[in-house]
Amino acid sequence: MKSMINGFIIAIDMYCVIPMPKTERNRKNMQYVTCFFPVIGFLLGALLWGWHSLCDLYGFGQACFALVGAVIPVAVTGGVHLEGFMETANVLHTKWRQRKGQDTKKQDTAHVPYKGAFGVIALVSYFMLYGAGLTLIWKKEQLLLLLLSCVISRTLMGMGIVWFPAAQEEGTPYCFTSVAHKQRLRTVLSVVLTLELVSCVLVQPVIGAVLGLAAMWVWTYYYYMARRQLGGVTDNAGGYFLCLCELTSVLVVGMVGRVM
Repeated sequence: MKSMINGFIIAIDMYCVIPMPKTERNRKNMQYVTCFFPVIGFLLGALLWGWHSLCDLYGFGQACFALVGAVIPVAVTGGVHLEGFMETANVLHTKWRQRKGQDTKKQDTAHVPYKGAFGVIALVSYFMLYGAGLTLIWKKEQLLLLLLSCVISRTLMGMGIVWFPAAQEEGTPYCFTSVAHKQRLRTVLSVVLTLELVSCVLVQPVIGAVLGLAAMWVWTYYYYMARRQLGGVTDNAGGYFLCLCELTSVLVVGMVGRVM
Protein backbone atom coordinates (compact mmCIF):
# COMPACT_ATOMS: atom_id res chain seq x y z
CA MET A 1 0.00 0.00 0.00
CA LYS A 2 2.82 2.39 0.85
CA SER A 3 4.41 1.78 -2.55
CA MET A 4 1.14 2.64 -4.28
CA ILE A 5 0.73 5.85 -2.30
CA ASN A 6 4.29 6.83 -3.10
CA GLY A 7 3.65 5.96 -6.74
CA PHE A 8 0.66 8.29 -6.81
CA ILE A 9 2.66 11.11 -5.22
CA ILE A 10 5.57 10.65 -7.64
CA ALA A 11 3.28 10.49 -10.69
CA ILE A 12 1.60 13.78 -9.81
CA ASP A 13 4.89 15.38 -8.81
CA MET A 14 6.65 14.39 -12.05
CA TYR A 15 3.91 15.20 -14.54
CA CYS A 16 1.88 17.92 -12.87
CA VAL A 17 2.62 21.30 -11.31
CA ILE A 18 0.45 20.55 -8.28
CA PRO A 19 2.70 20.64 -5.18
CA MET A 20 3.14 17.20 -3.62
CA PRO A 21 5.05 15.87 -0.59
CA LYS A 22 8.64 14.97 -1.33
CA THR A 23 9.14 11.24 -1.86
CA GLU A 24 12.33 9.41 -2.69
CA ARG A 25 12.32 8.34 -6.33
CA ASN A 26 13.77 4.88 -6.04
CA ARG A 27 12.86 1.73 -7.94
CA LYS A 28 10.53 0.49 -5.21
CA ASN A 29 8.52 3.71 -4.90
CA MET A 30 8.24 4.15 -8.66
CA GLN A 31 7.05 0.66 -9.58
CA TYR A 32 3.34 1.66 -9.54
CA VAL A 33 3.71 5.14 -11.03
CA THR A 34 2.29 4.09 -14.42
CA CYS A 35 -1.00 3.07 -12.78
CA PHE A 36 -1.64 6.71 -11.91
CA PHE A 37 -0.98 8.24 -15.33
CA PRO A 38 -4.74 8.18 -16.09
CA VAL A 39 -5.40 10.35 -13.02
CA ILE A 40 -3.42 13.18 -14.59
CA GLY A 41 -5.38 12.75 -17.82
CA PHE A 42 -8.66 12.95 -15.90
CA LEU A 43 -7.50 16.15 -14.23
CA LEU A 44 -6.67 17.75 -17.59
CA GLY A 45 -9.96 16.64 -19.12
CA ALA A 46 -11.90 18.00 -16.17
CA LEU A 47 -10.15 21.36 -16.46
CA LEU A 48 -10.96 21.55 -20.18
CA TRP A 49 -14.59 20.71 -19.38
CA GLY A 50 -14.69 23.40 -16.69
CA TRP A 51 -13.08 25.99 -18.95
CA HIS A 52 -15.66 25.30 -21.66
CA SER A 53 -18.45 25.69 -19.11
CA LEU A 54 -17.06 29.12 -18.16
CA CYS A 55 -16.80 30.14 -21.80
CA ASP A 56 -20.38 29.05 -22.39
CA LEU A 57 -21.63 30.77 -19.24
CA TYR A 58 -19.99 34.14 -19.89
CA GLY A 59 -20.09 34.08 -23.68
CA PHE A 60 -16.32 34.05 -24.25
CA GLY A 61 -16.78 32.20 -27.51
CA GLN A 62 -15.41 29.04 -29.07
CA ALA A 63 -12.18 30.68 -30.24
CA CYS A 64 -11.32 31.71 -26.68
CA PHE A 65 -12.05 28.20 -25.46
CA ALA A 66 -9.78 26.70 -28.12
CA LEU A 67 -6.83 29.05 -27.68
CA VAL A 68 -6.78 28.94 -23.89
CA GLY A 69 -7.72 25.25 -23.92
CA ALA A 70 -4.63 24.46 -25.98
CA VAL A 71 -2.49 26.01 -23.25
CA ILE A 72 -4.22 24.33 -20.28
CA PRO A 73 -2.30 21.01 -20.64
CA VAL A 74 0.97 22.96 -20.78
CA ALA A 75 0.06 24.99 -17.70
CA VAL A 76 -0.90 21.89 -15.72
CA THR A 77 2.01 19.64 -16.73
CA GLY A 78 4.65 22.32 -17.17
CA GLY A 79 5.13 21.24 -20.78
CA VAL A 80 7.14 18.20 -19.70
CA HIS A 81 5.95 16.12 -22.67
CA LEU A 82 6.43 18.85 -25.26
CA GLU A 83 10.19 18.69 -24.85
CA GLY A 84 10.14 15.01 -25.75
CA PHE A 85 7.83 15.74 -28.66
CA MET A 86 10.23 18.32 -30.08
CA GLU A 87 13.35 16.22 -29.52
CA THR A 88 11.82 13.13 -31.14
CA ALA A 89 10.49 15.17 -34.04
CA ASN A 90 14.02 16.46 -34.63
CA VAL A 91 15.46 12.95 -34.55
CA LEU A 92 12.86 11.57 -36.96
CA HIS A 93 13.33 14.49 -39.33
CA THR A 94 17.12 14.05 -39.28
CA LYS A 95 16.79 10.34 -40.06
CA TRP A 96 14.37 11.15 -42.87
CA ARG A 97 16.84 13.62 -44.40
CA GLN A 98 19.59 11.04 -44.21
CA ARG A 99 17.46 8.47 -46.00
CA LYS A 100 16.76 11.05 -48.69
CA GLY A 101 20.48 11.70 -49.08
CA GLN A 102 20.16 15.19 -47.58
CA ASP A 103 22.69 14.78 -44.79
CA THR A 104 23.28 18.35 -43.64
CA LYS A 105 26.77 17.47 -42.37
CA LYS A 106 27.99 17.34 -45.97
CA GLN A 107 26.50 20.69 -46.93
CA ASP A 108 27.98 24.14 -46.66
CA THR A 109 27.59 25.40 -43.11
CA ALA A 110 25.98 28.62 -44.35
CA HIS A 111 23.05 26.57 -45.64
CA VAL A 112 22.69 24.17 -42.71
CA PRO A 113 19.47 24.87 -40.79
CA TYR A 114 19.43 25.15 -37.02
CA LYS A 115 19.41 21.61 -35.68
CA GLY A 116 16.31 22.23 -33.56
CA ALA A 117 14.33 24.03 -36.23
CA PHE A 118 12.11 21.11 -37.12
CA GLY A 119 11.15 20.63 -33.48
CA VAL A 120 9.91 24.23 -33.42
CA ILE A 121 8.02 23.71 -36.68
CA ALA A 122 6.44 20.54 -35.28
CA LEU A 123 5.47 22.33 -32.05
CA VAL A 124 3.83 25.25 -33.86
CA SER A 125 1.97 22.85 -36.13
CA TYR A 126 0.86 20.85 -33.11
CA PHE A 127 -0.67 23.85 -31.33
CA MET A 128 -2.38 25.11 -34.48
CA LEU A 129 -3.97 21.72 -35.17
CA TYR A 130 -4.86 21.17 -31.51
CA GLY A 131 -6.51 24.57 -31.29
CA ALA A 132 -8.35 23.95 -34.55
CA GLY A 133 -9.70 20.69 -33.16
CA LEU A 134 -10.91 22.39 -29.99
CA THR A 135 -12.86 24.96 -32.01
CA LEU A 136 -15.02 22.09 -33.28
CA ILE A 137 -15.83 20.71 -29.83
CA TRP A 138 -18.91 22.15 -28.22
CA LYS A 139 -21.44 19.35 -27.66
CA LYS A 140 -21.63 17.70 -24.24
CA GLU A 141 -20.89 14.30 -25.77
CA GLN A 142 -17.79 15.72 -27.44
CA LEU A 143 -16.56 17.27 -24.20
CA LEU A 144 -17.00 13.99 -22.36
CA LEU A 145 -15.11 12.17 -25.10
CA LEU A 146 -12.38 14.81 -24.89
CA LEU A 147 -12.06 14.10 -21.19
CA LEU A 148 -11.88 10.35 -21.84
CA SER A 149 -9.30 10.87 -24.60
CA CYS A 150 -6.95 12.57 -22.12
CA VAL A 151 -7.25 9.54 -19.85
CA ILE A 152 -6.83 7.06 -22.70
CA SER A 153 -3.66 8.71 -24.02
CA ARG A 154 -1.96 8.50 -20.65
CA THR A 155 -3.14 4.94 -20.08
CA LEU A 156 -1.60 3.95 -23.40
CA MET A 157 1.61 5.77 -22.52
CA GLY A 158 1.83 3.70 -19.36
CA MET A 159 1.08 0.53 -21.31
CA GLY A 160 3.87 1.39 -23.72
CA ILE A 161 6.31 1.55 -20.81
CA VAL A 162 5.35 -1.89 -19.43
CA TRP A 163 4.86 -3.59 -22.83
CA PHE A 164 7.43 -2.10 -25.19
CA PRO A 165 11.19 -2.66 -24.85
CA ALA A 166 13.18 0.22 -23.33
CA ALA A 167 15.96 1.68 -25.44
CA GLN A 168 18.41 1.44 -22.54
CA GLU A 169 18.55 0.21 -18.97
CA GLU A 170 18.33 3.66 -17.49
CA GLY A 171 15.96 6.60 -17.61
CA THR A 172 12.31 6.87 -16.64
CA PRO A 173 10.82 3.94 -18.64
CA TYR A 174 13.30 1.51 -17.13
CA CYS A 175 12.84 2.79 -13.56
CA PHE A 176 9.05 2.54 -13.78
CA THR A 177 9.02 -1.23 -14.26
CA SER A 178 10.44 -4.36 -12.73
CA VAL A 179 10.13 -7.96 -13.82
CA ALA A 180 8.19 -8.89 -10.69
CA HIS A 181 5.50 -6.23 -11.15
CA LYS A 182 5.37 -5.87 -14.94
CA GLN A 183 2.58 -8.42 -15.44
CA ARG A 184 0.54 -6.86 -12.66
CA LEU A 185 0.89 -3.43 -14.23
CA ARG A 186 -0.11 -4.79 -17.62
CA THR A 187 -3.26 -6.32 -16.15
CA VAL A 188 -4.29 -3.17 -14.29
CA LEU A 189 -3.71 -0.85 -17.25
CA SER A 190 -5.45 -3.24 -19.66
CA VAL A 191 -8.54 -3.32 -17.45
CA VAL A 192 -8.49 0.48 -17.13
CA LEU A 193 -8.12 0.91 -20.90
CA THR A 194 -11.01 -1.49 -21.58
CA LEU A 195 -13.29 0.47 -19.25
CA GLU A 196 -12.26 3.72 -20.94
CA LEU A 197 -12.94 2.42 -24.45
CA VAL A 198 -16.30 0.97 -23.43
CA SER A 199 -17.19 4.32 -21.85
CA CYS A 200 -16.37 6.09 -25.12
CA VAL A 201 -18.72 3.82 -27.06
CA LEU A 202 -21.46 4.29 -24.47
CA VAL A 203 -21.16 8.08 -24.67
CA GLN A 204 -21.39 8.15 -28.48
CA PRO A 205 -21.10 4.82 -30.37
CA VAL A 206 -19.69 6.08 -33.67
CA ILE A 207 -17.36 8.82 -32.43
CA GLY A 208 -16.32 6.70 -29.46
CA ALA A 209 -15.41 3.77 -31.69
CA VAL A 210 -13.45 5.95 -34.11
CA LEU A 211 -11.67 7.61 -31.17
CA GLY A 212 -10.65 4.26 -29.72
CA LEU A 213 -9.42 2.94 -33.07
CA ALA A 214 -7.45 6.13 -33.73
CA ALA A 215 -5.77 5.98 -30.31
CA MET A 216 -4.81 2.33 -30.80
CA TRP A 217 -3.47 3.11 -34.27
CA VAL A 218 -1.21 5.84 -32.86
CA TRP A 219 -0.09 3.44 -30.11
CA THR A 220 0.81 0.82 -32.74
CA TYR A 221 2.73 3.42 -34.75
CA TYR A 222 4.52 4.41 -31.55
CA TYR A 223 5.71 0.84 -31.05
CA TYR A 224 7.16 0.40 -34.52
CA MET A 225 8.62 3.91 -34.63
CA ALA A 226 10.34 3.56 -31.25
CA ARG A 227 11.71 0.11 -32.05
CA ARG A 228 12.99 0.90 -35.53
CA GLN A 229 14.11 4.50 -35.18
CA LEU A 230 15.13 4.78 -31.52
CA GLY A 231 15.93 1.22 -30.48
CA GLY A 232 13.07 1.18 -27.97
CA VAL A 233 11.00 3.40 -25.71
CA THR A 234 12.67 6.52 -24.30
CA ASP A 235 11.55 9.47 -22.19
CA ASN A 236 11.33 11.67 -25.27
CA ALA A 237 9.50 9.06 -27.31
CA GLY A 238 6.85 8.83 -24.60
CA GLY A 239 6.25 12.57 -24.79
CA TYR A 240 6.10 12.37 -28.58
CA PHE A 241 3.48 9.63 -28.42
CA LEU A 242 1.38 11.43 -25.82
CA CYS A 243 1.24 14.66 -27.85
CA LEU A 244 0.50 12.81 -31.07
CA CYS A 245 -2.22 10.71 -29.45
CA GLU A 246 -3.93 13.70 -27.84
CA LEU A 247 -3.74 15.68 -31.07
CA THR A 248 -5.29 12.81 -33.03
CA SER A 249 -8.02 12.39 -30.43
CA VAL A 250 -8.94 16.08 -30.46
CA LEU A 251 -9.17 16.13 -34.25
CA VAL A 252 -11.24 12.96 -34.32
CA VAL A 253 -13.66 14.17 -31.66
CA GLY A 254 -13.95 17.59 -33.28
CA MET A 255 -14.24 16.61 -36.93
CA VAL A 256 -16.30 13.43 -36.61
CA GLY A 257 -18.47 15.13 -34.01
CA ARG A 258 -19.32 17.93 -36.40
CA VAL A 259 -20.22 15.46 -39.12
CA MET A 260 -22.46 13.43 -36.82
